[in-house]
Amino acid sequence: MYVFCLCTCLPIKCLFYCNFLFFQILFHYISPWMSIYVSSGFKKLSVKQKIEWNSRTVSTLHALIVGIFCLYILMFDDAVNEDPGRSTLVKLNVAITTGYLISDLLLIFYYWKAIGDKFFVVHHVAALYAYYYVLGQGFLPYFANFRLLAEFSTPCVNQRWFFEVLGYPKSSKPNIANGVMMAVIFFMVRIAVMPLYYKKMISIYGTEAFYRLSFGGRSAWICSSICLDIMNIMWMHKIARGCYKVLQNGNIY
Repeated sequence: MYVFCLCTCLPIKCLFYCNFLFFQILFHYISPWMSIYVSSGFKKLSVKQKIEWNSRTVSTLHALIVGIFCLYILMFDDAVNEDPGRSTLVKLNVAITTGYLISDLLLIFYYWKAIGDKFFVVHHVAALYAYYYVLGQGFLPYFANFRLLAEFSTPCVNQRWFFEVLGYPKSSKPNIANGVMMAVIFFMVRIAVMPLYYKKMISIYGTEAFYRLSFGGRSAWICSSICLDIMNIMWMHKIARGCYKVLQNGNIY
């Protein structure tokens, strides 16, 4: 709790810059150094594979930090639950994610041949567009925090790639277990929560919190939500097909 209080006293811009710097250091220095000791197969990877490995390591750590913080806020932050339009702790969580997204976006462009992906660019830009209003104008922190629950599916997605690049057979038990877990968690935190999310969105319409939003804020909220959910449905379809193959043939796509 002391750490939370200390962090919330710092300016949001300072938190953003600190997190941006942290994720850059993690990618360029900490991940390569630790990976050598964690996995003997890391040294055998190509340059492109090492770049993606480090990128996914950063992604996994960010997902765990933000996801756990997210649950804490939903369970214990009375401010955001009583008034979905206010919460300092959510701003802290969003500042962490914003620092990560911009860091990752720069790495994607710089190492485009290794980790370039148009869908990730669209995803990051859509999220940053919405988070600008959360950090800059304090709009809708509850919904921003709700969105961050989706990060719980990221570690399994990354682990699937780690298994693949290290040469684990697709029919191996760790691969199959991770594939099924990935499908279940992805569905729970990105698809199953959609009705609850949009129900809450509708309930806010016409309230004081709703009218605190500018037209740009409303557009950012609605458009980014729809855009992200369309991509989530597309990804879920791909993952579900892979899970079906796991259950049917004992193979991961």
